Amino acid sequence: MKNLLKLEELFMFGITIFLFSRMDFAWWWYPALLFTPDLSMLGYLGGTQAGAFTYNLVHHKAIGVSIYIIGTLSANPAVQLAGLILFGHSSMDRILGYGLKYPDSFQKTHLGIIGQTQKQ
Repeated sequence: MKNLLKLEELFMFGITIFLFSRMDFAWWWYPALLFTPDLSMLGYLGGTQAGAFTYNLVHHKAIGVSIYIIGTLSANPAVQLAGLILFGHSSMDRILGYGLKYPDSFQKTHLGIIGQTQKQ
């Protein structure tokens, strides 16, 4: 099941690359911006609860989709790109096993504990 979910996330990540390729941005914008959502980890400077809130807000896929739709409806390519980056980054994180954070620990996510080896 875990591999099936990773495959699903890979497909969603691919969709963002496809949609990006249909936009009028130079190809390097996508990889250059792909890790910017991780700046939300700066919220952890305010503690684990604040960090989990900011991280989860930025890494919530519905936020990325909503921003992309707002950009589409307002014909604003920069806003569309922001939505694609947020959604694509979140999918990439989930492929790698990084999920939404619980407020008590950065390592505790909805996908399990980061860095803990799991028995197969």
